[in-house]
Amino acid sequence: MNVQKVNYQKELEKLIKQLDAEGRVPTLLVHSCCAPCSSSVLEYLSQYFVITVFYYNPNIYPESEYTKRILEQQKLIREMSLKYPVSFLAGKYEREKFYDMAAGLEDLKEGGERCMKCYELRLSETARQAAAGGFDYFTTTLSISPMKNAQKLNEIGIKTGKEYGVEYLVSDFKKKNGYKRSIELSKEYGLYRQDYCGCEFSLRDRRDPKSNRIKE
Repeated sequence: MNVQKVNYQKELEKLIKQLDAEGRVPTLLVHSCCAPCSSSVLEYLSQYFVITVFYYNPNIYPESEYTKRILEQQKLIREMSLKYPVSFLAGKYEREKFYDMAAGLEDLKEGGERCMKCYELRLSETARQAAAGGFDYFTTTLSISPMKNAQKLNEIGIKTGKEYGVEYLVSDFKKKNGYKRSIELSKEYGLYRQDYCGCEFSLRDRRDPKSNRIKE
């Protein structure tokens, strides 16, 4: 049985139109995977929301890469000129949580079950922080990437939002040339663009594409 896909970007646009009509500017906690991916998302959403960027990525390997990415994120926020101010919140670098989650899934192909669990790990913590901070919404920049499954990301976001009692802002940021715009902004701000997703296993697969032993 075919499951009809939802156009989450259109759903976001409907919500934005409603907020604009009501004159509301809600608070939004945005999970960011890196500065380049967040660039066009911040440019777009900061017109309608008061944003806090939440950097929580315990999957990043090695630690020097984590440090490089978080510094680039802070640099971008300082330098971007946006309609509403954007603040920054750093999560903990909890590598053990990622490796505990990935146990037994190390050899799976990228984009499979391990990645879905990684999305859930990061979105669950974002939802928890959003609930604790009293934010109106939370979301993630991950859907900006053509390599990421926006349908699954939104399903996970909606699910975790219900668990913590905070609304997930559905989206597919790669739509409407979002990914292309992120590349343009990365060049404009001189951002470091990594060539792998972030975890040890994605780095391994980038260096040796034949390393995957289990196909899903």
